[in-house]
Amino acid sequence: MRLLEAGVDPTVIALWLGHEHVDTTTIYLHAHLGIKEQALARVRMPSTQPGRYRPSDTLLAFLESL
Repeated sequence: MRLLEAGVDPTVIALWLGHEHVDTTTIYLHAHLGIKEQALARVRMPSTQPGRYRPSDTLLAFLESL
């Protein structure tokens, strides 16, 4: 994960790990929430506040009742 965070290309990491396919290495990209949050922070709409979505208690109660 540190290599990905440092910007090392996933194909290079796949070679170092001995993965036959780069797709095997991309599993780690999908698993790392920090990388996802950074990507989402870069593409957010200008009119929105940064941070995680916190649903209201009313919405949570409705979803639990389904």
